[in-house]
Amino acid sequence: MTSSSIDINPKCYPLVERGNVVDVYHGKKIPDPYRALEEPDAEITKDFVQKINSISRPFIEACGFRNSMRERLTSMWDYEKFGCPSIHGDYYYYFYNSGLQNHYVLYQQKSLDEKGSVFMDPNTWSEDGTTSLSHTSWTEDGTILAYGVSDKGSDCSTIKFKKCTGEELFDVIPGVKFSGLAWLHDNSGVFYSKYPEVQTTTEKHEYHSLYFHRLGTGLKEDVLVYERRDHPDYFISACVSNDGKFLFVTLYKGSDTKNQLYYFDLTTRPKIDGKLELVPLFDESDATYSEIDSDDNSALILTNFKASMFKIVRVKLGQKATSNQNNIWEVIIDEDKKRKLDWAMAIDGNKLLVCYMEDVKHSLYIHDLNDGKLLYRIPVKTGTIAWMYGCKNKSEIFVYLISFFTPSIIYKGDFASCSSISTPLQLIEIRRRTEIEGIKTNDFKVEQIFYTSKDGTKVPMFILHHKSLKLDGNNGAILYGYGGFNVSKVPDFSISRLLFLKHFGGVCAIANIRGGGEYGEKWHEGGIRDKKQNVFDDFICAAEELIRLKYTKPEKLTIYGESNGGLLTAVCAQQRPDLFGAVVVAVGVLDMLRFHKFTVGAAWVPEFGNPDVPEDFEFIYKYSPLHQISVQPNVQWPAMLIRSADHDDRVLCLHTLKYLAQLYYTLRTEACDWQTKPVLGRIEVNAGHGGGKPTNRTIDGIVDIFSFWQRVLNLKWID
Repeated sequence: MTSSSIDINPKCYPLVERGNVVDVYHGKKIPDPYRALEEPDAEITKDFVQKINSISRPFIEACGFRNSMRERLTSMWDYEKFGCPSIHGDYYYYFYNSGLQNHYVLYQQKSLDEKGSVFMDPNTWSEDGTTSLSHTSWTEDGTILAYGVSDKGSDCSTIKFKKCTGEELFDVIPGVKFSGLAWLHDNSGVFYSKYPEVQTTTEKHEYHSLYFHRLGTGLKEDVLVYERRDHPDYFISACVSNDGKFLFVTLYKGSDTKNQLYYFDLTTRPKIDGKLELVPLFDESDATYSEIDSDDNSALILTNFKASMFKIVRVKLGQKATSNQNNIWEVIIDEDKKRKLDWAMAIDGNKLLVCYMEDVKHSLYIHDLNDGKLLYRIPVKTGTIAWMYGCKNKSEIFVYLISFFTPSIIYKGDFASCSSISTPLQLIEIRRRTEIEGIKTNDFKVEQIFYTSKDGTKVPMFILHHKSLKLDGNNGAILYGYGGFNVSKVPDFSISRLLFLKHFGGVCAIANIRGGGEYGEKWHEGGIRDKKQNVFDDFICAAEELIRLKYTKPEKLTIYGESNGGLLTAVCAQQRPDLFGAVVVAVGVLDMLRFHKFTVGAAWVPEFGNPDVPEDFEFIYKYSPLHQISVQPNVQWPAMLIRSADHDDRVLCLHTLKYLAQLYYTLRTEACDWQTKPVLGRIEVNAGHGGGKPTNRTIDGIVDIFSFWQRVLNLKWID
């Protein structure tokens, strides 16, 4: 066998002492030899992390184009970035990044024409940039901001308060997790959600509950207003209605898209001083129910009950509107089976702004709020509505649009300029930035194709490349995927993708595989639980299609996935090791038999199934990356980079560590005679699942991944 500079002998990989833990699942014995790695502070864990990084770091840093990549990526990143404006009280607010700041800064301005002043700068919160802003929620009158502070990328936040004058209040709420912030309209306090105090960083989270904090009081005086001790796995969130009269409380069983919806008449309780007797509106978890607007007698609801692509209905308050009473619902906007009704909001008193998704592209429409009548379409460029500001009691709206080659277009409209409800709103662009240093976006193209998956399902895929690309099968290519949790992979802007297209002459593809929300709940349900293999088949078929069309070939193709996408790429590497030249697994869910035993993992049971249930165990075990590691004689495991972070409190680092330990053991004991492709781990320190990561660390991580790809795929750098 001819060796090369990227070859690594499996004997170089570190081994971890194997324990004798054996679990029994429904009569089947399953060894778990690396259970000790579940303890993050154990010496065996720390030692393994150090050894993993000591192998990957020199390999990654040996990339000859590393400095060029860093310099170019940094210069491309260095452009002004504006967030979507919003209106609160007497001021406009917007987020802004001058280019390379670690975090966006919140600015305040009296008018859109004047220069804004800094209202909040998270860059001053820590020297290393690992403290970030996680929440913002203004009072109805715009005088007080509740905001969340997260440390080291944690999902857990501390809520603080600041007046529009700049005065910081003394109130502090620690330990808030997976929560919205809902203000009473008299500014007296805010509703929030959290778990009871947890004792360890890996402890299973249960009994997510709703609390109320009265402004000006201590934390000990916060009131528990709603809990479900009969359902420890429920997520509980709240919002206050547009008119301030009702509290709507949503109950989700973990990540299940189906929910229950309750409400409480706030006018009957002048002071929130104890538990609230919620009234059920939808008390069966048989569909998605989201409140859009309400009045004294009814609520406007976005739902997919008997409507996979969603519809909007009006239901009466004061009576339980369970699904078997759907014949008395008033349909305001019926389901359109060809496009998904993605979201809707009440604006400007009597209008309903509706966003549709059709073949993974957004469009905007104005309807009459009272009867749902379509009034007109709002013309915007093709892309993704990434952010939107609008209020029922304000006439101004802002639309924030992005696309693969457009960082942002910000539109402003004012219904005050319309002579009647049916007069079309005119949007104007107020801020636009399309130029990146050294990049001419007109040199690139995007096309959307529809390929056929294993079971005959047509699946969309976006393909991005330079217009001069030759379809000769010799191009480097990155295939991205996620395929879960109803997440739609819509067009977005990425500097790293542009770098790959420009300086490696590569191809980037995004496969909109099942499990996502691109085509409504049926598309999502087609990729969960016992149908999870559809997700892997869709992704594998996407790779085969790229090869068939001669965009690339296996030795030049890499796949990339994060979180649930990391599960995706790990499984595909196992099922089709011959198809990929490189695989990146980032913060992946890899131990599918114990994922539900740590922090919020139990919330994923509706998506994956429960391995403690015999029927679920059978389909989960068949693909669980940790348990299906095996090598075929003389077939190389793909070059792989497996990334995680020591402070990830969502998908714990233990998934990556146990997987790497088992993979290294298998390669060393079974594949030393033929395995040469590098299998590397990279554990980031003082980082979390990905949210709130500072710019400098984001750039570092991208350079690491591209250095790995350059070496293992033998990519050529183009200046």
